[in-house]
Amino acid sequence: MKLSFVDISATPYQGDRKQALRDTIETAQVIEDLGFQRIWLTEHHNHKLVAGRAPEILMAAVAENTKHIRVGSGAILLNHYSPFKVAENFATLSELYSGRIDLGIGRATIGRFTNLALQPNRSAHQQADNSTEQLVELLAWLANDFPAKHSFSQVKVYNDGAVPNVFLLGSSGWSADTAAQLGLAYSFAGFFNPQQAAQITRHYLQDFQGSDKIYAHKKPRLILGLAVFAHETDQLALEFSAPMQYFHHQLRLTGVLSNELAPEKEAVGLLNGSISMERMSEPAKFPKFIVGKAETVAQELKAIKAAFGADEIMIRIMSANQKNKLKSLELLTKHLQD
Repeated sequence: MKLSFVDISATPYQGDRKQALRDTIETAQVIEDLGFQRIWLTEHHNHKLVAGRAPEILMAAVAENTKHIRVGSGAILLNHYSPFKVAENFATLSELYSGRIDLGIGRATIGRFTNLALQPNRSAHQQADNSTEQLVELLAWLANDFPAKHSFSQVKVYNDGAVPNVFLLGSSGWSADTAAQLGLAYSFAGFFNPQQAAQITRHYLQDFQGSDKIYAHKKPRLILGLAVFAHETDQLALEFSAPMQYFHHQLRLTGVLSNELAPEKEAVGLLNGSISMERMSEPAKFPKFIVGKAETVAQELKAIKAAFGADEIMIRIMSANQKNKLKSLELLTKHLQD
């Protein structure tokens, strides 16, 4: 079973943001040895807890300290940047680490003032409806195939490495439809939108239009992202998941993202009995957090992958406990190989 991991570089309980970035490098080394296909690094802004804000930079550090695992962005928030500059950044990464670079593309609004801070032009509000235009432009840069009469045909993105593997990331109908229309590989963030996962990914698979473009595919290629907390026993898995469950509980109540994750045993108490270890009723209806004994979780992941027709499962573990995170990944790998 093909497995991948997306890391947000959470600040550890006993450490700082620098340690969070070092933990990401260690995670990549461990899962490379475990046989994972790829590790993706996230882009989050204005959040004290999350050190993963510049995936292009961290990707270079991870690739330099690993041997063969694919390294990518999960995702570059293209709506905030010049497609030309993104293409050049990833061409550079591909020249340094040819054949190992993934370009995961996404979009997000991050908050009124953070959005403005990311804009080069402060005199006008950023367009919210030009995501498709930006994506098509980025793909044209990667392939250097602007029409001859297009002004950008005079500008090239030079690349002496392999063209990065391109994925469109998302959790909405727009991302699925766009990936299908352009023949792109698609990564669905099931940890954001589990309720519509089956419907949206089914549309991608059914509506997919193959393409001969260098960045595209002849057949659909689906990665399904899941939030997973596995451990040796159900009780240990519950404790491991409690900080993230409480984080989301507080977000629902207040609408504010906390700047820290509560310690595990403390989070269990703070949840006051509302901690959840929901088992899925059927593979197409998985819970927001897949929590439990590693053997049980592994069987559920196999069932989900088969039900969705996914090529790969991408695990997301948001935790400030590096030891437990690595333990969870090691246990899952063992039971998925059984």
